[in-house]
Amino acid sequence: MSMTDPIADLLTRLRNAQAIRRESVDIPYSRIKESIARVLQREGYVKDVRVIEDMKPAQIRVYLKYGPDRENLITKIERVSKPGQRVYRRVDQIDKVLDGLGVAIFSTPAGLLTDRECRERKLGGEYLCRLY
Repeated sequence: MSMTDPIADLLTRLRNAQAIRRESVDIPYSRIKESIARVLQREGYVKDVRVIEDMKPAQIRVYLKYGPDRENLITKIERVSKPGQRVYRRVDQIDKVLDGLGVAIFSTPAGLLTDRECRERKLGGEYLCRLY
């Protein structure tokens, strides 16, 4: 089975695992998926991210995080730029997600950055996804 959109696959696996309150979810490894998971960890949406190389193929294990009453921290997670329709934004076109409560992830020349980091560094890029 060839995967046409590995980022959408990552987001769907996170969404599904959270829906059934899993502690962690394994995702086939790729550098971009690991980078997205690390941004989610840095922003406080997931507990931990580990690359498991002794599994073949290598996997990324994402440890999910929930609120004090086991409520989901991510209420919505969606892909913006898709393989069939790429979406790019200049820094002056980057809006806040839910007035700053959410996070947008961009692929920039400086690597994957959140919308806030893009505005700080005055960088635009491909609008990968947003979540809140």
